[in-house]
Amino acid sequence: MKAIAKTVEMVAWFDNKGKINPVKFKVEEDDDSKVIKINKILRRDFERLADNPMWKFTCSSIIDGIESSYNLKYDLMTCRWLLFLQ
Repeated sequence: MKAIAKTVEMVAWFDNKGKINPVKFKVEEDDDSKVIKINKILRRDFERLADNPMWKFTCSSIIDGIESSYNLKYDLMTCRWLLFLQ
């Protein structure tokens, strides 16, 4: 799969302390869309990207029959989810 960084639609839940728990997301490429279930959150980090505060989640999922690791970032300023695949 080629390297991408794009905005995705996310289903997530928040606990009573505000901790974010991403569940699944939808990726759209050309005329095709695919829903990816997050199998495991490997790591959570707080970072700043272009001075925007973000939560970074390193996750793993089965994508096209292959276990893949990727990063999801939640931008606290825009409330958008970004997917980073390699």
